[in-house]
Amino acid sequence: MEFQEFTKNSLRAWAFRTGSNGRNVMQTVNGLPAHVLLVHAVVVLLPLSAALLALTALWPAARRRLAGPNLILSLLVVVLVPITTSAGEWLEHRLTPNPLIHKHTELGDTAIYAAIGVAVLALIVWWRQRESTGRTPLRRTFLVPGSSALTAVVTVGAVLVAGAAVYDVVRIGDSGAKASWSDWASQP
Repeated sequence: MEFQEFTKNSLRAWAFRTGSNGRNVMQTVNGLPAHVLLVHAVVVLLPLSAALLALTALWPAARRRLAGPNLILSLLVVVLVPITTSAGEWLEHRLTPNPLIHKHTELGDTAIYAAIGVAVLALIVWWRQRESTGRTPLRRTFLVPGSSALTAVVTVGAVLVAGAAVYDVVRIGDSGAKASWSDWASQP
């Protein structure tokens, strides 16, 4: 009976409601706005997956060990970003209209592009690693690792996308901090 009560109370702690787009949107977790909690996961995991992307693109030893786990991590981030931004938009509509919050919400909508870019390049890096070890079906080599030109393009692309993703997270986070703390900081 204790487990059933725990499960029931835990599910009640996660409040889901249908958003304006018809999807279920997580609104609160234990009474706190879900965005405030979820954003921390995105702020840590998106730059981490971007850093791992650059590392795996540049360093073959890291690629062998980390390309697969980074692909999984980057796909998790692609799922997590829309949940976080939906929760943020829900929160925005419950706050007093504020241009700083609106700017943060608009910038937050760009995080999905950074997450998708990192995930696509992580997939390419992982697939090239698989091809180099001969683990692909029928020994296909679509992204043949032996091509130095393609290796250079993938490496430069991965580093640029990783840098852009980190910059995007910093820009979004800075606007969120300004929106949250600008009134407090102006107090004597």
